Amino acid sequence: MRSTRFASPQIAAAAIETILANNGAARDMRFNPGERSLKLKIGIIAALWVLNLVNYLDRVAMSFAGPFIMKTLHMTPAEFGIVLSSFSVGYLLAQIPGGLLGDRFGARALLVVGPIFWAIFTGATGLVATIAGFVVVRFLFGLSEGVATPSLYKIVGENFEVKERSRVLAICSTALPLAPVFAGALVGKLIIAFGWKAMFMILAGPALVVALACYLLLPTQTRKGDASVIGLPAAPSFTGVLGRRSLWLISLASLSWNLTYWGYLGWMPSYLALARHIDLKAVGALAALPYVFAFVGMLIIGWLGSGPLHRFCERIVITCFLGGGLFLYLAYAANSLEMSLVGLSGAAFFLFGGSGPIGKILLDLAPPSARAAYIGVYSTVGQVGAVIAPMAVGFMVTETGTFASGFTLMELALVGAAVLLVAATVAARRELARDALAPVRAS
Repeated sequence: MRSTRFASPQIAAAAIETILANNGAARDMRFNPGERSLKLKIGIIAALWVLNLVNYLDRVAMSFAGPFIMKTLHMTPAEFGIVLSSFSVGYLLAQIPGGLLGDRFGARALLVVGPIFWAIFTGATGLVATIAGFVVVRFLFGLSEGVATPSLYKIVGENFEVKERSRVLAICSTALPLAPVFAGALVGKLIIAFGWKAMFMILAGPALVVALACYLLLPTQTRKGDASVIGLPAAPSFTGVLGRRSLWLISLASLSWNLTYWGYLGWMPSYLALARHIDLKAVGALAALPYVFAFVGMLIIGWLGSGPLHRFCERIVITCFLGGGLFLYLAYAANSLEMSLVGLSGAAFFLFGGSGPIGKILLDLAPPSARAAYIGVYSTVGQVGAVIAPMAVGFMVTETGTFASGFTLMELALVGAAVLLVAATVAARRELARDALAPVRAS
């Protein structure tokens, strides 16, 4: 038996650079995702796109229906914030169990069963008429969505090459900004025609279509790539990954990012109605405009993350965080509705646009044998921000009578996310350097 080490610092440095650029690929040698047929890959992207669309359509319907629900049930912004956050609590608690289930039973199973429960709890939202009822149903809805989320990343990691992942995740995620666009037009018309209770019951149908699409289009089997390569570090166990500082730093960056992301997603329609004094019937159309820019941002930034700047995804994401914060400041400081919409649109471009590169970074760092569980830990920490955001913004608006403090909170959170991501990148380089210089294979 002998240990194979790097012969020189130059070789070690080259290996570290290779790992940083193609960390996932180095550990997926036994199964080459490039061998997947184009038809199968298109089917996977189509299924995940529809899944994301309906996922967020059901989710943001509550935000767009918020002004109507608060008026009908005489809720304060703080009480409605609790309702919004109850979803996030369920979503948070489901992440690690969902990741472990995805690694145990396969991503496809979770992505077929999950939407069936989305349908049940979306429809049930229209049957409740108390704050307590809303909290319970939205909590269960969050559980049903959260349990499937890690499997989405897992199935991309198992079926697409490293360089493709930013672009693929960005394409799949373009459904996210389109969902509010559809919700803005659809939810308002459904509420006016049938009332908000019937609207939720009607929106239960598309989730069943998603379950069928995932059943038909997602591959029934995927292979785990756990091969180690001489001169490159072997994939760490999931338990070993938990001890890595970089995982917790990037997870805290996700917490800060989600605080802004969900504060924006949950309160933007109500901000236009309450602070900019727009008629409730017009909110849907105007609130949809920023999401058009979010769609464009995802395509452009996702392409950069898989194209000319694929080695610099960390820098792309940091730019997105800081750019989003600057445009949020412009949105609130603007003296006119038009300039406020410019600010909200620019913020959406960057907030949503960074999703593809962030996903690529996570898949590059996650051990292939525990991808879903790794993403589950990241998402669990990140969703703490999603839980805090709606309640914090709602409380601040109730106490101060303005959205100023809420916008300030979201801006500072993005700056914090950028700083934490820088720290995570530095920690990851040190950890990978340590791995590269350690014994990597005995023979």
